[in-house]
Amino acid sequence: MPEVANALPRGYALHEYRIESVLGAGGFGLTYLATDSNLSLKVALKEYLPSDFAARNEDSTVQPKPGEAAESFQWGLQRFMSEAKTLASFRHPNIVRVMRFFEANRTGYMVMEFVEGKPLPDWIGPRRPLPQQTLQALVAPLLDGLEVIHKAGYLHRDIKPANIFMREDGSPVLLDFGSARELKGGNQELTAVVSPGYAPLEQYHTHGRQGAWSDLYAFGGVMYWMLTGNKPVEAAARVRQDIMPPAVKAAEGRGYAPEFLSTVDWALKPNDEERPQSVAEFKRRLAGMQPASDRTVPAASLEKTVIAGAASAGGMTGLTGVVLDREQVKRVESDMARHIGPIAAVVVRNAAKKALSIPALAEAVAGEIADEKARAAFIKKFTSGETATQPPSGATQKVPDATISQKFTAEMLHRAETALAQHIGAIAKVVVKRAAAKARDESELYLLISDEIKDPGERKSFIRKAISISGKS
Repeated sequence: MPEVANALPRGYALHEYRIESVLGAGGFGLTYLATDSNLSLKVALKEYLPSDFAARNEDSTVQPKPGEAAESFQWGLQRFMSEAKTLASFRHPNIVRVMRFFEANRTGYMVMEFVEGKPLPDWIGPRRPLPQQTLQALVAPLLDGLEVIHKAGYLHRDIKPANIFMREDGSPVLLDFGSARELKGGNQELTAVVSPGYAPLEQYHTHGRQGAWSDLYAFGGVMYWMLTGNKPVEAAARVRQDIMPPAVKAAEGRGYAPEFLSTVDWALKPNDEERPQSVAEFKRRLAGMQPASDRTVPAASLEKTVIAGAASAGGMTGLTGVVLDREQVKRVESDMARHIGPIAAVVVRNAAKKALSIPALAEAVAGEIADEKARAAFIKKFTSGETATQPPSGATQKVPDATISQKFTAEMLHRAETALAQHIGAIAKVVVKRAAAKARDESELYLLISDEIKDPGERKSFIRKAISISGKS
């Protein structure tokens, strides 16, 4: 493993834990990847070793520096062990779990769950822009976890994208409690902790009024970054003249509800008294907010997409009035969960509110799958007829031209052929005719023919533009 100053060597044993590599190093200590030899389990092992106050001896013990540094080291060690005890009591799936803590080498150690996956910045890259419902589904469990921390009387104090990990099952987890502190009162002295762009002004000095609102500022900063792709302007530069574009402007026109964006701006108020004062207050404002696109569906379009017999008890009715077969929706959800984890349930059900068909639902959620081949296979599975309602036994799937003409005018078919031909050429005419035999209306026609467009980005753009056009006809 790469050499890190003061780090324990690979293979070094601490009780049943064997050091494998250094995961990270900071001013207060080091974090190692280790193996629990009893359980054959990978863990993250955090060691208290503040570089300003102590150093490593040749026998691997930690030695405080002389003078006042020794007193600071002992005070910090007591805090480290006390906080480890508290963090070990937290039980929430979206907070990294502390499994054990102990003293050795004249210092303290904390054994934590090793989270396999990707840091949020790496995970979110190919998925931008995140739909609002996906973003809400991602932040909700993190806020629940943060609320657990606050109710226990602690602040995290270093919430930022790098401290949020996405597990391989798609669930988010809040990491790195190295800066966490117990908060017994609103005005006690707390050490300054600053991650520029995410730290509120009160964390720039030791006597700032730190509280739940401080963590919420950082959380709002993470949301701002997820929405816009830009890190917020450093808090200290926003006090006299706020030069940072608010989320309502920076993310305007991307399908987010204005109220949702203004809630993010609320958490990012430079003045701590103007921010939400608790996680519960912030969650209440976020709850129930729908993406802007959910509230702009023309009434005429809704009427066109209502299917006869829509009151079927076995279906799910969304904003469009279309009833989707509940079992098929569950199949989409189950398949999606293999790619993005538990968050699939929220993503699929929110998308189902707007989908005109199961293929449309699959197309709507497929953007969450990062791997291009997996995404294409997912879309094909749900648009190729594998999950679609099959015709009754003995029924022919060929529909006479006369039946097609009853549903679509020549102008509609020509418009569809022209649009698709830009992507696949002359064969578009045959594709449109076949799709017209299956489609119930013009919107579904475009959804069916879009499957022939191989590029995911072009396909998504085609669907949006085509459905917009068909909705006006």
